[in-house]
Parts: sequence; structure tokens; C-alpha cells
Amino acid sequence: MEKLIDGIHRFQSGVFGTQRELFARLVKGQNPDALFITCSDSRVSPNLLTQTDPGELFILRNAGNLVPAWGTHNGAEAAAIEYAIEALEIRDIILCGHTHCGAMNALIGDPADLAELPAVAGWLKHAEATRRVMRTHYKGLSKEARAETCVEENVLAQIENLRTHPAVFAALTRGELNLHAWVYSLENGGVEAFDPECGQFVPVTDAPHGHAVRSDLIGAIRKI
Repeated sequence: MEKLIDGIHRFQSGVFGTQRELFARLVKGQNPDALFITCSDSRVSPNLLTQTDPGELFILRNAGNLVPAWGTHNGAEAAAIEYAIEALEIRDIILCGHTHCGAMNALIGDPADLAELPAVAGWLKHAEATRRVMRTHYKGLSKEARAETCVEENVLAQIENLRTHPAVFAALTRGELNLHAWVYSLENGGVEAFDPECGQFVPVTDAPHGHAVRSDLIGAIRKI
């Protein structure tokens, strides 16, 4: 805690004082560029990754960057998504997974490992589609490749869950919303985006405007 408190002192005496104009604008309201849905993992920092300032990202985080399908768990995730679209009029939603994700490792690991984590086990049921895709298409992969692929497939599966939310579906039909599927690499800082044209994740710089996957492409990444 001492480190955190020292950080607050440095923020107040240094950062805040030098950016008073920015923070004064933020007092009047927010107008973020995108809703960024990602994992709670402490190694993932959306603002650092995208080099954005306060007020530029509306961020939703949870274990495994999951989006419960509409009607199954209409809690904080549903409220944040609805608010982002209807109140903040956000036009872009980024769903970003990351390598070495503990939630995804648990999803495809031994169920016994979650025996003492019943809340985690219950939460991961919102990734059941991902688990089944992995079981159906990727039995022959090595442990490392399987973990990497699970992260990618989960991003795509959660995009499909996102589409079930009424606010998302309505905005998509109006042509007022774009969905982006990203994976962040802890190893090298790279970000890949799903390119629906080739059905693969490619460097985000090669597909800066790439939108979400079609339903018929789920389970097709490195399919064997």
C-alpha cells in the first residue's frame, strides 16, 4: 500500500498539476472514443497499450474478458455495454484478450483445479462456447498452442455474445457500431486484430479497420 499511496502523491503533485486543463474538461463530462473490454489481469493496461489519455477509453474489465450473453447474467457487463452505446454514443467496441490468460488456462485445464474456486468456475460458464470449440477442433495441438488458440477463439466467441445484447444489435443494424477482436501479446507488446477476409488474426497495423468475425468462422483458426 505504501507504494500506491506514494504514487497518489506523485500524481497529485506532478501529473495532475501539469494537466489541469485536461482534467477540468473531464469534470464537465466524458466523450470516449471506444468501449474497451479486456481481462482483469494486472499485466494488461489498456491506456498504456493504446497510448490514450483519461477520458478517451470507456473500459470494462473482468476475468477472461467475458461478455455474458443477454439474458443469462444481466449485471455490470450488460449495464456498461448499454450505457456506452445509448448514453455515450460509442461507435467502436474493442474486445481484447491476451496471451498467458489464467482464465483461459483454467477453462481448458483440469476442472479439479477449480474445486476451491467455485465463483471462478461459475463465471467461466460464460465461456462454455469457447470450451466446446476447443474440444471439437483443437484436440491435436500442443499445450502451448492450445492455450494461445483458446485466447483467440474466446475473443471471437465473446464477440458473438456481445451481438446478443439489444443495444449492440440495434446499433449494428443501424450501421452505427463497429466491433473489433484483438489479442495482446505479453511477450512482445504486439496486438493482433481478427481479419474477417482471411479468417486469421493479423497485426493490427495491417487491419486497422477490421471488424468482428462472422459466426461461421468461429472454430476456423488454425483448424486441424
